[in-house]
Amino acid sequence: MFASAAPDPRQLSIHDFTYQLPPDRIAPEPLANRDQSRLLVYQAGQLEDRRFQELPTLLPPDSLLVFNDTKVVRARLFAHKPTGGLVELFCLEPVAPHTAIEPAMQQTGSCVWKCLVGNGKRWKTGPVLLDFTVDGQPATLTAERLEQGEGFAFIQFSWEPAHLPFAEVLRAAGHLPLPPYLNRPDTDVDAVRYQTVYAAHEGAVAAPTAGLHFSDSVLAELEARGVASAHVTLHVGAGTFQPVKADQMLGHPMHGEPISVTATTLRQLLEHWPRPILAVGTTSLRTLESLYWLGARLVQEPHAETKWHVGQWQPYEQTTEVPTEAALQALLAHLQATGTEEIHATTQLLIAPGYRFRLIKGLITNFHQSESTLLLLVAALVGPEWRHLYEHALENNYRFLSYGDSSLLLP
Repeated sequence: MFASAAPDPRQLSIHDFTYQLPPDRIAPEPLANRDQSRLLVYQAGQLEDRRFQELPTLLPPDSLLVFNDTKVVRARLFAHKPTGGLVELFCLEPVAPHTAIEPAMQQTGSCVWKCLVGNGKRWKTGPVLLDFTVDGQPATLTAERLEQGEGFAFIQFSWEPAHLPFAEVLRAAGHLPLPPYLNRPDTDVDAVRYQTVYAAHEGAVAAPTAGLHFSDSVLAELEARGVASAHVTLHVGAGTFQPVKADQMLGHPMHGEPISVTATTLRQLLEHWPRPILAVGTTSLRTLESLYWLGARLVQEPHAETKWHVGQWQPYEQTTEVPTEAALQALLAHLQATGTEEIHATTQLLIAPGYRFRLIKGLITNFHQSESTLLLLVAALVGPEWRHLYEHALENNYRFLSYGDSSLLLP
């Protein structure tokens, strides 16, 4: 059974979701082998210490695993002023000529992105430059600040050779945006290990870390055991590291992230329902639950203009219940009626204690930071037992955060 509902998630205090994480428990590097991480299994209130490579033997019968196949882009750029000073640009999201990630990554010649700027106070005016090579040939990226916002800037990028897509520029000139708490430069090891083995669609600036434990051999064993799998795409944004500063969650603006789900995946979900659907990571979970709310809106407002967005508080404001199967069928019917094969939407869905899950029956996830929206999601799934689970992990030397160990949560 899922945790009992809190009166109203908007009134929750983030300070009730805190624990002490010693710095030496944060995993600074990945293990030598992906699937050698530890796996803390929580099932019906019981805890068991296992290894991740055992996962295929631990899943509920007839499970469907849903993976987020986003791919981390090398979004950190280190450019130089003509005087030699270093400026760091962290690409957050495209602004022009495209606002959607995938066409923006294929843009050639020039583009505008919303960026975080390091050493920005020393960058008064004029362009900054970054020289790099592509296939052994020299190339140059030029960046100019168009407008300064609060905590970010709009940056105009242009490059030579101009025929290169921006994705190729980032691959050649950029660095992986490791989580800030690792406090170290990225390495050649990170280039491989801070990506899932099934990453397919470029656009994330942080890894869907629950998937980092899956090796080719674990995936092969899952398939051999008849465990079904499906893929969704949520491009993880820098907002995933955004701290909660408000006293109550009502005052916290949840970051928005783009999601894409194919008609093929929708059919898989419909065919599998109501058998167990398990999310690989919080991003897959938020995508799946967001599908329900997109479909529920279609059921309730079939003739209204389609709004492919899930608001932060939408689940807590809706009064009429829509069956899960009906919501998924509405989405698939809409795709069929419009002759399209994929849903593209954004989600700000905040899952906190008091949320009632519509699609998922379990979660594979790492151990998250104190006072974070990710920890709220775990608490929504397992209830107050989240604290016992985290205490057990700390007492038994589990590794925490992005490169840390994993858990299988089956409430």
